[in-house]
Amino acid sequence: MLHHIELYVSHLSKTRAFYDALMPRLGYTLYQEWEQGFSYQSVEGTYLVFVQASDKYLAVGYHRQRIGLNHLAFRVDTTQKVDALRQFLLENDVPLLYDERYPHAGGPNHYAVFFEDPDRVKLEVVAHSIDG
Repeated sequence: MLHHIELYVSHLSKTRAFYDALMPRLGYTLYQEWEQGFSYQSVEGTYLVFVQASDKYLAVGYHRQRIGLNHLAFRVDTTQKVDALRQFLLENDVPLLYDERYPHAGGPNHYAVFFEDPDRVKLEVVAHSIDG
């Protein structure tokens, strides 16, 4: 079982505002916070840590096609929760990915929304089951 994932971010306050709005919708609660970071934890105990990157590492930035993390995928119970999240993302001008193929960009039996966080980390929220 996965214990935690730690991500360095370019702008902690922007990242905090983004994830403060997103994570409760996915069943995560604020777990830890300190001057240079914060974390959110799931009911199962897995947590995500966000830490401000040092200035000397900011110039190159993040890109999901470089070696390393491609994206994070979260599961919700129903397609209605995916739809509600997509609506929230649209209302808050969050960049959606593959929206022209929504909700089946991952295939005909995969109901998901894809989007980016403030550092352009790709995020996916997928329905556990495709319900009527």
